[in-house]
Amino acid sequence: MILQEQATKSRSKLALCSFVIFVSSWLNVVEAHSGPPFPIVQDRIVGAYKVSIWTDPDATDDQTAAGKFWITVQPAVRGAAVPDGTRVQVSIAPLDRAGAERTAHAERLNADVQRQFAALVMDHEGRYGVHVQIDGPLGTADVESQADATYDLRPRPILTLVFVAPFLLVGFVWGKLLITRTMAARGRGGR
Repeated sequence: MILQEQATKSRSKLALCSFVIFVSSWLNVVEAHSGPPFPIVQDRIVGAYKVSIWTDPDATDDQTAAGKFWITVQPAVRGAAVPDGTRVQVSIAPLDRAGAERTAHAERLNADVQRQFAALVMDHEGRYGVHVQIDGPLGTADVESQADATYDLRPRPILTLVFVAPFLLVGFVWGKLLITRTMAARGRGGR
């Protein structure tokens, strides 16, 4: 009888530890990002510039500009500086089907002319052609690349709760059943 009580306590502790680990890891997953930006062009010399393009190409159905592009523009000649009047424009067009080209003027990040950002609507999953045009006192430059847009597969936090709720309910009922059985066994053993 004592061994059975110890086994029940051990199972209860294991279940509690498993539950705590699940809940704590679930809270981290809810706020997780679908993936970091990645480079589609790295240190390519084009005209008077050395250009890098990083992207996070998320497709959306609600016309949200989730296709993000970070452009780093440096002078091709060491020791030179990128002039303040340098402008960057990003254009995308679907390659896998007919669709309109979308264009955005990049904005400087922290007022730094060398680091610029643009966001565009990618309205479907698939391959997009990416065209970056740089115009400034050092001249013009065009960079071509491609990116595969995908939907951000992470559900909203409230939907995650809805999906997890049945499992939590089953765990709660199971735990209550174990406690009830343990209490009933103690009640019978004490007679």
